[in-house]
Formats: sequence, C-alpha cells, structure tokens
Amino acid sequence: MNKKIFLLVSALLFGFTVLFAQNGAGDDEEICKNILSELQQHSEKPTAELVVEAGKLLMNTPYVAHTLETEPEQLIVNLRELDCTTYAENCLALARTAKTKKPSFKHFKNELLLIRYREGEINDYPSRLHYFSDWILDNDKKQTVESVSQAISNIEFEKTINFMSLHPDSYKPLKNNAVFIEALNKQEQELTKSKLYYIPTDKLEALKTQIKDGDIFGITTNVDGLDITHVGIAFFKGNELHFMHASSKAEKVILSEETLYEYLSNRKSATGIMIARPL
Repeated sequence: MNKKIFLLVSALLFGFTVLFAQNGAGDDEEICKNILSELQQHSEKPTAELVVEAGKLLMNTPYVAHTLETEPEQLIVNLRELDCTTYAENCLALARTAKTKKPSFKHFKNELLLIRYREGEINDYPSRLHYFSDWILDNDKKQTVESVSQAISNIEFEKTINFMSLHPDSYKPLKNNAVFIEALNKQEQELTKSKLYYIPTDKLEALKTQIKDGDIFGITTNVDGLDITHVGIAFFKGNELHFMHASSKAEKVILSEETLYEYLSNRKSATGIMIARPL
C-alpha cells in the first residue's frame, strides 16, 4: 500500500476510534459499572448516602451544558459530561440502582428514564421535566424522592412560571414548534397553580439542621418566569452546610468552597432553595 494512503487510512480509523470513544455508550457503560461496583459495597446504606458517594465518584467530571438536546427526544446517557441537573439525576439513578439485587447498566438506564421524564415515559420534548420544581413534584409522586421543603419551612413559593413558553427561541426543540410550545405552556400553568414551598435564604442558617447529606436541592430565583436556576447535592463539612454540584464557573463537578448560605447570599438572583430527599 502507498505510504501516504496508509497514513490517511490510519488517521481516518484513529479518528473514528476517538469519535466512538467520546460518544459511544461503551464508555458510559464502563463508568456506570465501575461506580455501581463501588456503591454496591455499601448497598445497605440509605439511598441519600449512596447519592453522596456517587457524587464523590463523579467529582471533577467536566461541566457541559445542553447534553440532552437531541431531536427526536430520547434517553441520553452521558456520565462523561454533566450539567447541574444531569449530575443530580445521575447520582440519584446510580444510588437507586445500587440498592437493587442485581445492579446493571440496563437497570441504571431505566432509573434515569423514570427520574428524568414525566411519569417515567418519553413522549417528545415536553415530556422531559424541564422545570426543577416540576421535577421535584413528579418524582415525589413516583416516590423516588420526598419533597420536604414544606415540612422544613412551610413557606409558600408563589410565582408565575412561564419562561420557556415566552422564550421559545432559547430552546432549539421549541423554535417554530407551536405544538411543543402549547404543551409547555399548559404544564407551566399547572405548575404555577401547584402548591410549592421553599426555604428562603434568610431562614437557611436557622433551619439547616433539618437538611441532610444527600438532599437534592434547587436554588430558587427572582428571574421572571423561572422557578429554579441551579441544582446541587447537600453535604455537611462539620456543622457547615456545603454542596456538591456541576459548576459552570469551575467547568467541572466540585464540592463548594463557600457554604450554601454564602453561595446564595452572594448571588442577587438567588432567593432560597427547594429540597427533594432521596427515598
């Protein structure tokens, strides 16, 4: 074979190999199995503790946004790149899978499907739980988590939620899709009418003893039309409440240097948190 042709073919084959390694399910399956192997050694622990362990095992994973945006809508498994929501979802799915008798990648995918989609079923883009307050309500119904904000603070979160339907150009699947926009708008109206509760920032320090390691929380916001702008996993360092999260600023999964109270206080748009406790 001509040397130039040989080098070209080799380069192409290498390129396909790298592409497969970056995007193929094999890597995600391997990561999943490795984490499950670690978690299975502690499967007698409560789910919330396993959420924390999964969170630690995913530490330093690169932050990448919009990894779920595919058309048509399908279950995306990506343990190589995480945003704040997919980090929390994957940790919960891994923890729940590790509690089963025979943990597997297939079981993990089923858990992720259950957690990420309304009633655990994919029915186009609107079936994904886009608003995290809606995620908490739906997962409370499915008994993957318990919504505990009311029990902790009993302070209502009253707000009109309509950001996505008012800004369809910000979401590729919504652009020029009146059917999806209408479906999202109906969901927003139902969510706005729902009884939502939160822990305001100024109440957090007094109430933090009622928060537990592994609690999944959403940071509520004063941005018009939005409920929650960031998601994390509670983790105490001594008596101080910190959190694990996929940070866009750090560009990876980290344990916060600031306490959660400091983090909220330093952000003008943050108003408090809503909490989902893994079951």
